[in-house]
Amino acid sequence: MAFFRSYIAPLLIVLVFLVAMVAVSARIFLPSDMMAPAPIEEGEPAPAVSGAAASDLLG
Repeated sequence: MAFFRSYIAPLLIVLVFLVAMVAVSARIFLPSDMMAPAPIEEGEPAPAVSGAAASDLLG
């Protein structure tokens, strides 16, 4: 248990930090149009399922 606490746990913490840092830093190398947030489009709402259609689907 002391080996895990002394070597493995700190290594895992450092690895998680490095992966997060690489993920955030990767935005520098993306084209400028990909760095923007995804656009939100107002689409048509999905058609509601009526009670009769729902019972047909269930059995």
